[in-house]
Amino acid sequence: MAVSALAKQLNDLPEALARALFLRGVRTFDDARLFFRGSRAALHAPGNMAGLDQAVGRVVSAIRSRERVVVYGDYDVDGTTSTAMVTHFLRERGVPATFFIPDRLRHGYGMCNAGVDEALNMGASLLIALDCGVTAHQEVSYANARGLDVVICDHHTPLDTLPTAIAVLNPKRSDCAYPFNELCGCGVAFKLLHAVSEALDEDPGTVDQYLDLVALATAADVVPLRGENRILLREGIGRLRQKPRLGIRTLAEQANVRLSECDTRAIQFGLAPRINAAGRLGDAKRAVRLLLTDDETEALARARQLERINADRRALDKQVLETARQRAEAWLDAGHESIVLHDDSWHLGVLGIVAARLVDRLHRPAVLLGSVNGVAKGSARSIDSVNVYQALNACADLLQSFGGHDYAAGLALAPADVHAFAERFDQAVRQATTVGSFTKRLDVDAEVDVNAIDHRFWAVLEQFAPFGAENAPPVFVSRGLRVAGPPRCLGKNSNHLKFRVAQGDSASREVIGFGLADRYEVVADAVSQRSPVDIAYEVTENVWNGVRSLQLNLRDVRPG
Repeated sequence: MAVSALAKQLNDLPEALARALFLRGVRTFDDARLFFRGSRAALHAPGNMAGLDQAVGRVVSAIRSRERVVVYGDYDVDGTTSTAMVTHFLRERGVPATFFIPDRLRHGYGMCNAGVDEALNMGASLLIALDCGVTAHQEVSYANARGLDVVICDHHTPLDTLPTAIAVLNPKRSDCAYPFNELCGCGVAFKLLHAVSEALDEDPGTVDQYLDLVALATAADVVPLRGENRILLREGIGRLRQKPRLGIRTLAEQANVRLSECDTRAIQFGLAPRINAAGRLGDAKRAVRLLLTDDETEALARARQLERINADRRALDKQVLETARQRAEAWLDAGHESIVLHDDSWHLGVLGIVAARLVDRLHRPAVLLGSVNGVAKGSARSIDSVNVYQALNACADLLQSFGGHDYAAGLALAPADVHAFAERFDQAVRQATTVGSFTKRLDVDAEVDVNAIDHRFWAVLEQFAPFGAENAPPVFVSRGLRVAGPPRCLGKNSNHLKFRVAQGDSASREVIGFGLADRYEVVADAVSQRSPVDIAYEVTENVWNGVRSLQLNLRDVRPG
């Protein structure tokens, strides 16, 4: 009833699309207008974010006094884009701002005393910590004792108490009235700059030039694409397509990413890995400098450098993944419900990527640890049913440090405690899961007649983008389809499946299953036995030699 009513409100929208909207929280015409047409005007004013007045006051004072400010970021995409954004904003207003990004191996994640010392050596009177700092009690106290003021913009889960900074901006604070708590770190920093710009009586659109950086961070950090995140990403993608900054444009050219057609996937698989590579295998400041430069020659040199580093990163990923996969499968065969692996030879820079790939392949929470300076350090990744931050918190007494959010976290502990940690972590995972938690599911939005997928259907469906966490491309099911002709395996390793289907006597539709060649026999049997199939798929648009056509992107197939 509710879905039918929504379809009626939306000009008799096909019910399959109305159901997909309903599953994304759209209940009314106004909800749909915000979902499809939400713009900058629909963003929340930053004023009710706890600590904002103090943060704005301190930053405005630094701008007016031309104080030396150090912007302290993290080494991932969220941290480097935040750092570039705030550094550029301050420099444009005459502030002698510089930045510091910790080295993954020497300093580890987040604020550290060595970084505070670097800021003091640079003559800073204000340190602005971005995408880190919400749990840095000792480091902030260390800075305070040396006369260095600290403002924190973070989005990671805070502890029960906050550091004694001038201000801590984090929508996840229990006392924060800001209505949306899923911003990435760059999103929180963007809110601060918006408020500072207002306090300086600047044009309201002044900070819009940074939406491309916010889009990179929002897509790369895999935050939920609803509410403000959806608007910020869509607006930022628009800027990436039309007016990208020099560093991003040059990087895209090296990565063969067409910014004119940029989407979430292009960011996550094209641009983000190259920006991340700088911090994974070396100095993340290289990425910040690329994002800041307005010199063509420098931009080209830095983009080429990141391309080379990323190639090295891919080779290292492959090497570590093969070893980790074999050990993970043996670990699970031994009766564990989660994966905890430690290897001194593993490079810390790729452990997050490898852990994510293990989670994708084995559908279990995974913690991968390497060693640096006698400490086991690494990354954790998780599945929908296990909040990895809470699981780590259950092991807090065994950890030297940890931080993160629902699906991703970092941690450090003594090597002697790894075994005890593995057992405790496994216990926390068992308590958080139920029967079926470790079975990969394919969530389907609606059943639809293939013949109903026409150009009007597609015109609405493509407006569901940008896609990402909590707003995946809708998956549809069609049943009782006739396979029109024999299937084929395509690709360099023949690992893609291609065939055509028809509903009734209508014209057939092309189906492509990337990486699904193992479903070949199901389709071939349907042909030989003249039996129907059911398919689950996404609808995409294929462009070949300038001709556009709708294509069914297979997710699964079974006998009808």
